[in-house]
Amino acid sequence: MLERLAAALITGGTRLLTGAQARWVGCGPADVQRVYFANHTSHLDFVLIWSALPRALRQKTRPVAASEYWSRGTVRQYLIHRVFHGVPVIRETMEREHHPIEVMSRALDEGASLILFPEGTRGSGRELQPFKAGVFHLAQAYSSLELVPVWIDNSYRVMPKGTHLPIPLLCSVAFGKPMLLEAGEHKPEFLDRLRQSLIELGNT
Repeated sequence: MLERLAAALITGGTRLLTGAQARWVGCGPADVQRVYFANHTSHLDFVLIWSALPRALRQKTRPVAASEYWSRGTVRQYLIHRVFHGVPVIRETMEREHHPIEVMSRALDEGASLILFPEGTRGSGRELQPFKAGVFHLAQAYSSLELVPVWIDNSYRVMPKGTHLPIPLLCSVAFGKPMLLEAGEHKPEFLDRLRQSLIELGNT
């Protein structure tokens, strides 16, 4: 009950703070397993996407988040585990049990959808960074998994790097056309195609 109240307060507060509404440009909010991959400029990013989803999808969608940030303090741990049901990953580990791909695969095997930031770290908001290989390995392992580009506009101004409190500013969350790994497609071409789809979505 407490977690539901916290989720309602967070989604309502996020919408009030940013005015963000979902723009379903290339697809609709279908009840299918997906990886929503987005540009990353703020700790607010996954909250914006999560809040923009309809409640039924939100309950099945888990954000992938940096363990080193969300493990600091009781409040953050409560939010990521009990409210967001997130998938904390240790980004630099090589241990199989805790490897990011293994952790994300377990969540997918449980039927969850994921919110993922392929850049791997927050950028400045001016240019999209190269994508890490994780999304490619997931697409290889789950061939029918829909990969949906999501462009978040203006969140780097709402909660820029180094700040702890958000600033009220308008944001938008645009969902693009679902993508799949094509037969015979190699990692560099695939990652470049995903990155380009996100850039194009940001220009619409």
